[in-house]
Amino acid sequence: MGDWQKRITINPDQCGGRPCIRGLRIRVIDILDLMAAGLTSSEIIEELPDLENEDILAALKYASQKLNQLIPVSL
Repeated sequence: MGDWQKRITINPDQCGGRPCIRGLRIRVIDILDLMAAGLTSSEIIEELPDLENEDILAALKYASQKLNQLIPVSL
């Protein structure tokens, strides 16, 4: 899954500049919300047939990378 970054696109003219999957109007947050609601990868792909399993993994990896950034703390 080394090329997951290629599956995430950010275009200021699409979906308000939010990260999407492969230029589609399917946002990373849409996938995360569906997973948080309890849907499996198979169910998500059934709901959004343009998605591939690798897209779902890329969305998870993207979210993981974003949450793993250091936040400066002032003392």
